[in-house]
Amino acid sequence: MPPSAIPEPGVRPSDFRFHCIDCSHLSDSASPDYRCPRCGDLLEISYPEWNKSGISSGVSGVSANDLISTWKQRRLSSAPADLSGVWRFRELLPALNDGHVITLREGNTPLYEMPQCARIVGVPHLFAKHQGMNPTGSFKDAGMTVAASFAHHAGYRWIACASTGNTSASMAAYAARGGMRSLVLVPEGKISWSKLSQALDYAAVTCQLRTDFDGCLRLLQELVLRAPVHQLNSINPFRIEGQKTLAIELMEQMDWQLPDHIIVPGGNLGNSSAIGKALLEMHDLGLISRLPKLSVIQAEGANALVRTLREAGGKQLISVNAETRATAIRIGNPASWKKAVRVLEATGGACEQVSEVEMAQAKAGIGTEGIGCEPASAVTLAGLKKLVKQGFVKAGETVVLILTGNLLKDPDFTIEFHRGDLFAGTPHEGEMIVLSTLRRPPIVLDATLDEVLRTLEQADKTAPSG
Repeated sequence: MPPSAIPEPGVRPSDFRFHCIDCSHLSDSASPDYRCPRCGDLLEISYPEWNKSGISSGVSGVSANDLISTWKQRRLSSAPADLSGVWRFRELLPALNDGHVITLREGNTPLYEMPQCARIVGVPHLFAKHQGMNPTGSFKDAGMTVAASFAHHAGYRWIACASTGNTSASMAAYAARGGMRSLVLVPEGKISWSKLSQALDYAAVTCQLRTDFDGCLRLLQELVLRAPVHQLNSINPFRIEGQKTLAIELMEQMDWQLPDHIIVPGGNLGNSSAIGKALLEMHDLGLISRLPKLSVIQAEGANALVRTLREAGGKQLISVNAETRATAIRIGNPASWKKAVRVLEATGGACEQVSEVEMAQAKAGIGTEGIGCEPASAVTLAGLKKLVKQGFVKAGETVVLILTGNLLKDPDFTIEFHRGDLFAGTPHEGEMIVLSTLRRPPIVLDATLDEVLRTLEQADKTAPSG
């Protein structure tokens, strides 16, 4: 039987402590459900030895400039930990005694300029940080490498997750890489088969439950208290630690010249919490001089955070029955809502919602840049359009969109969009006309040169200007 608490045995608990996000209780270990023993709320990881003049490391301190230089030098290293775009920043992560990590060379994701989208939206400098270029095609890998490594060191044979797709693919891959078994709980009929196929290929035991994501997560929380199984959802604070390196890498890619806004899709809200945690820690450590505004965008049909802020002032979660084609954010009871609210307050960010049609329109717009993403990622651009119109994002400001998943995560959405039947039989069917100029359906022709030439000439006449 593996230990009932993390960390064991390869962890130095003196490097970090578990901190309750509500009552602030501190402890050196955590129960399998990662809940505070006093109030039952979520835990996060804190580092008592850190201070604003640097990170204590034995006798000598490490300055911000030292960290920046060290991280840059590691890009030339061939050591497994240095080839990871997560563990390369290990000074800001929990430490493992033997340094052995489970890695698939995650992170190191590209930062793209988005000139066409910038022109349409009306901002001068627009970038996209594409986490869909991770090994399993989503941002989950950045957190999974850390959480899986700690589970392995704690002696667990089984790791498990509830998932709308991306988490299951990532967890199963890292379990296989680390020689562990994986259990996946997914809602039946509410997950992209492209995502599920990954978990199947990585040898996960996959259970399709007759419930939604929130029901899967509740069952998982009960399971880990009764069986030797370790959960790797974003409730697991080690996941958050790994995912926060996205923000560190982003700052490095921008040569530590801060953007004014970072815009993130909102589902279970672990990613926005992780990015916000990174920004606050970097500010405290002197790595950045100010905080970019971190904003969260949700789908109208899965807008729990939007409603929580508007109807309850961020004090009490307003759950919803989530329904959206963006399966990655089809979550009605987000676990990390309190952390997300605090990040929005700390950075001065906004929370907005977009319709299914606005999301589809934005996804097609991102595609015109030669960059593909899954539907959930596209809410960032759709949300940016609203924030510009509202005056929240001002002329002259620099914006970074976080694209969380690869285009191939949900190809059915893309095919249905271009065929023109994405919203057929839905309340959005009457709005499809606004998408007609963006559709590029395949053209069936006779196999003659004249037919192809005529099609080419017609396409040339209707090509967009710019």
